[in-house]
Amino acid sequence: MSDASAAERPLQGRCPIDHDSATQQKTARAVELPEVPLDCDAEGVWHVRAFELVRELLRSADTKQAGFNAESFAEQQQIINAPILFLDGNEHHVQRKQTARFFTPRTVSEKHRSMMESFADQLMREFRARKRIELSSVSMKMAVQVAAAVIGLTDSLLPGLSGRLEAFFDDHEPPETLSPPRRMLAHARSNARTFAFFYLDVKPAIRARRKRPQDDVISHLLERQYSDVEILSECLTYGAAGMVTTREFISVATWHLLEQPALLEQYLGGDESARQRLLHEILRLEPVVTHLRRRATADIEIAADGRRYTIPEGALIDLHIGAANLDSAATGPCPLSVQPERELQVPRVGAEVLSFGDGAHRCPGAYIAIQETDIFLQRLLRLPGLRFAQKPSVSWHPLVTGYELRNFWLELEG
Repeated sequence: MSDASAAERPLQGRCPIDHDSATQQKTARAVELPEVPLDCDAEGVWHVRAFELVRELLRSADTKQAGFNAESFAEQQQIINAPILFLDGNEHHVQRKQTARFFTPRTVSEKHRSMMESFADQLMREFRARKRIELSSVSMKMAVQVAAAVIGLTDSLLPGLSGRLEAFFDDHEPPETLSPPRRMLAHARSNARTFAFFYLDVKPAIRARRKRPQDDVISHLLERQYSDVEILSECLTYGAAGMVTTREFISVATWHLLEQPALLEQYLGGDESARQRLLHEILRLEPVVTHLRRRATADIEIAADGRRYTIPEGALIDLHIGAANLDSAATGPCPLSVQPERELQVPRVGAEVLSFGDGAHRCPGAYIAIQETDIFLQRLLRLPGLRFAQKPSVSWHPLVTGYELRNFWLELEG
């Protein structure tokens, strides 16, 4: 399997420093630094933590997508055109190239920026009137509004798109862990959610774009002869990627900035480039998706800790994004703190390091996510008298492999 067996690898030592007491991280279940760059567990899953190794495997042509239920989705016979998140190889490359125009900085700024600004202004007016908000709910509204415009989900029969999308992520227990009765109930709930989302949101958008195509994702899919079911699947994929993750990042960035007055002053006093760099640094420390999973499609030779290893074809690979983002070989010193002027030790790497992934599956909506977060926070954090009413609870979502911040209450004093 490798030059060193799993039982005898000398990769297991842990740093004696108590990083949990020194870290500025708020969402990690436990601080994980890449002292163990690579290992294979008893079930044959390869865990990769070092920045260079994670990036190498994200870019590898000898892996395929294995996260976000990609492998169970592949078993669905009625789907001919799989969602872009689940594609690999040339098919994925072609689809990414065709949809790239919806996510370029120029398109986002010219087509969506004014909408983001006006909707954020509306949310702030509502906050000023009520004096109190639950931030995760409000950030979800913002994320849904933006993603819906890009996708084309703008013709819903009833209000409540945000709630209907959020419902897909209410179940935190994998189906295989449930008893048969609970599994049947979960399946019924899932079908009901899918039915509601399709008939209230997706189908009306399809009808409208068949009559009058727009410059959005659904119109593009119709042009490529996607079926209604395939468009539904793509909308759910973009819903997870574009709405749920941005919602969490808005919340965690707010938490950091409100707790650190000097950081807040730096953020509010900076130009757009400086503000976005600071947001990227927070995202490096708090990646919303902390693990990415791949399946090896061939034997992969990889070097770690002065040894060579072979990840066998068919093996599941767990890429620890959170750990890779804390690798001082890439970040420089003090990786557990927010340092907007951080000088990375590797060339051609963004300030967020691997928080948006890398390689063929790098997040296409990265620019949108940061711009809408900045637009929202610029308005929120300038409100007079803004303060915590209740700091958020932190939980874990197994599908997204990331954190959820809930019960995050803010209020306006006076």
